[in-house]
Amino acid sequence: MSNIYRDRTLNQVSEQDIDSNLRVAGWVENIRDHGGVSFIDLRDMYGVLQVVIRDAELLKGIKKEECISIEGIMEKRDEETYNPKIPSGTIELEAKKITMLGQVYQTLPFEVMTSKEVREDVRLKYRYLDLRNQKVKDNIIFRSKVISFLRQKMTDMGFLEIQTPILCASSPEGARDYLVPSRVHPGHFYGLPQSPQLYKQLLMCSGYDRYIQIARCFRDEDLRADRQPEFTQIDMELSFVDVDDVIDVNERFLAYLFKEVLDIDVKLPIQRITWQEAMDRFGSDKPDLRFGMELQNVSDIVKDCGFGVFTGALENGGSVRGINAKGQGSMPRKKIDALVDFAKGYGAKGLAYIAIHEDGSYKSSFAKFMTEDQMNALVKAMDGEAGDLLLFAADRNKIVWNVLGALRVELADQMGLLDKSDYKFLWVTEFPQFEWSDEEERYVAMHHPFTMPMDEDLDMLETNPGAVRAKAYDIVLNGTEIGGGSVRIHQADVQSRMFKALGLTDEVANEKFGFLLDAFKYGVPPHAGLAYGLDRLVMLMAKRDSIRDVIAFPKVKDASCLLTNAPDVVDAKQLDELSIKIEEEKTEE
Repeated sequence: MSNIYRDRTLNQVSEQDIDSNLRVAGWVENIRDHGGVSFIDLRDMYGVLQVVIRDAELLKGIKKEECISIEGIMEKRDEETYNPKIPSGTIELEAKKITMLGQVYQTLPFEVMTSKEVREDVRLKYRYLDLRNQKVKDNIIFRSKVISFLRQKMTDMGFLEIQTPILCASSPEGARDYLVPSRVHPGHFYGLPQSPQLYKQLLMCSGYDRYIQIARCFRDEDLRADRQPEFTQIDMELSFVDVDDVIDVNERFLAYLFKEVLDIDVKLPIQRITWQEAMDRFGSDKPDLRFGMELQNVSDIVKDCGFGVFTGALENGGSVRGINAKGQGSMPRKKIDALVDFAKGYGAKGLAYIAIHEDGSYKSSFAKFMTEDQMNALVKAMDGEAGDLLLFAADRNKIVWNVLGALRVELADQMGLLDKSDYKFLWVTEFPQFEWSDEEERYVAMHHPFTMPMDEDLDMLETNPGAVRAKAYDIVLNGTEIGGGSVRIHQADVQSRMFKALGLTDEVANEKFGFLLDAFKYGVPPHAGLAYGLDRLVMLMAKRDSIRDVIAFPKVKDASCLLTNAPDVVDAKQLDELSIKIEEEKTEE
């Protein structure tokens, strides 16, 4: 079928087209004047082709980034002018006719091919130009490639792709819902899904054995480098499975994906550690295994020392833990002070240290409170050697873990230990079922209220909920949680006990989740699932620093879109139709 604009895309032209009359189309990437002869670097979605212009009239009025169609004769380039950087580097099109398709009417806000050097807010305001940049385009193409491979693999593994609703009942699952008012039901609201959790469980109730969905999800929470208000999940659920079954399926899936897309062999089985071990060793439930620097609990060694910071923390039920920054003993005091400030940002009151000089002597912030034997024992416990820097935090366990977990990664970054080409996977299992919320003064679900407790911990749901472990698991890659899931509760009585442990009355539970509890009365199979953050996974696979790099139209920190100015005000008529009245903020006079 003929095309009035082009005969080939620019990845389809080759030396076989030499002496042929061809039409090509794309954008003017660059114009070069070589005195009597000019050249256009023409770019489309697929490649770049050099066009030679021997008739200056053809170039009149042509500017960079204009969309044009060119008709001409394909020629062989002189050997000394070959460009090995592009597939079409041995050929060029001699232009006979140029047709303007899309004109540039005003000055470009930035050079497209160097847009990565431009401030991000400017790039996002003109995202349609930024997306023309080959490096940015490569990210979007890479994302599409990952989705294509995962769909194929999941189909081969027996998964059925099913779409679940976007307009749902509001059911906060750890974050605030985005609400959508109903015109037909005034005063009533839909909630955009934070995940398809309840629907995929209902699919298991319905007898669908393996479900998969590339699902759009929405959470009204503060943004960061790896978080957006709307994001994409690789969402799955399986029937008649337990923890090991889900992990096995996903290990095979990850091994396939990384081999096909990156030609990287993922060593199976992937290492597993419990949540408790992860916190004790790394201070984080998403530990980075690309480097060591593990936490050491030195509470027993310092319990009788004269340093009040240490002993005070222990008396209050806390702990004293440290990390060894190998080879950093000569770190200037200014940089150590910066680390102290960093630690304070994570809740620490301060940071104690021992710098071991090359001659084996110590420089320490607390040496005067310790005997020589105590200092030597502490250094030994930390595997301290000449040239090392030992850093300690003392407080409640939660704070100590947060501080040293973050400090460990910060130091690794400063020391150049975070190799993006080194992919270290880890399963973290047996998460706590609950965590205490100081704000709500009650236990809340660490994952969600549909997670099955460990069988041996069921009896503690009512008596000791803080000790209950969950059949929950996260898959971690290089210090980032890329996916998480759990075995689900499938018995109505256990689910009711779970709701009560969370402080929900039968009335409230039935009001919010009655449909699920009803479904549990009609023969529900054991089931479990997992969801990957697609944006995070692609970000790591593509070796990028932010998920914004792999999303076509991302939002910024305040959840706004610089391109479209969303969210925006709407007119009064729309609000009236939805029975919504906006109250103006009162200003103090």
